[in-house]
Amino acid sequence: MIIKLDITGDVPIYQQIRNQIVYGVATGQLSIGERLPTVRQLAGDIGVNPMTVSKAYGLLKDEGIIVIDRRQGAKINRLPVDDKALNEEFDQKVKLLISEARMKGISQDEIRKHINQLIDNVYEKKEGLH
Repeated sequence: MIIKLDITGDVPIYQQIRNQIVYGVATGQLSIGERLPTVRQLAGDIGVNPMTVSKAYGLLKDEGIIVIDRRQGAKINRLPVDDKALNEEFDQKVKLLISEARMKGISQDEIRKHINQLIDNVYEKKEGLH
């Protein structure tokens, strides 16, 4: 998986790394049990400070997306299905995004169409890899 960073963007680099790994897992670019590069290796590959990668890995570990073993390094973890967490956290994030879109004058139909395209994009990539 190739990590692309927007150095000039508003999203912190560690958050971009975290987000791209999550996207990689969701789309099947990264598999359960797959090892991630070491902090130093990934930092060198993408040209950032190792502490930035360490912070991203720390977030992923706290979220249960990866497990870190001193001998084997970071690996993609099998995530348990947690409907309650999905409903609460997911709903908060989506409500905020919908609210922001509404404030900008985007119609319900436009929001639905855009969300459906994003869903299709993520699931098509995942299904196309099997």
